[in-house]
Amino acid sequence: MHLAMTDLFRAKWTNKIHEEWISNLLLNRDDLTRERLERTRDLMNQHVRDCLVEDFEHFEKDLELPDPNDRHVLAAAIKARADAIITINLKDFPDSTLSKYGIEAMHPDDFINSQIGLSSAAVCGAAKRQRESLKNPPKSVEEYLQTLEAQGLPQTIAALRYYAELI
Repeated sequence: MHLAMTDLFRAKWTNKIHEEWISNLLLNRDDLTRERLERTRDLMNQHVRDCLVEDFEHFEKDLELPDPNDRHVLAAAIKARADAIITINLKDFPDSTLSKYGIEAMHPDDFINSQIGLSSAAVCGAAKRQRESLKNPPKSVEEYLQTLEAQGLPQTIAALRYYAELI
């Protein structure tokens, strides 16, 4: 979220995408409540300029993806005129389909690393704000990088280690 607030790119999502991540977290985390996650959703929508994509559903019916349940993501990307869909599930968004719409699927690690290449200062500032927002428990730079490692972001970690004093 802190990276989305840098204005290096235009982050976009839908209420359906929100519902997916909220439902998945509730299934996997007994310590979270729907109310708390909906508050997070509302804060995301409030703090990232022009992020919510609406009226994209009419695109869905004509889209073919390996998982039909992902059509709403591509439909929203088309409506938003996005350049990329950032996802760990690259196999669900084949280049052969996305290229018809001028969209590519990117792994979060590749995306963040490309943002570091565009503006290391902005990304380091976002990483620092994110790390400093972690209060329970607070995290050192090394602990923060270990958290990113657990999320499968090796390129990001390698790049951020170079700027460790800034985060």
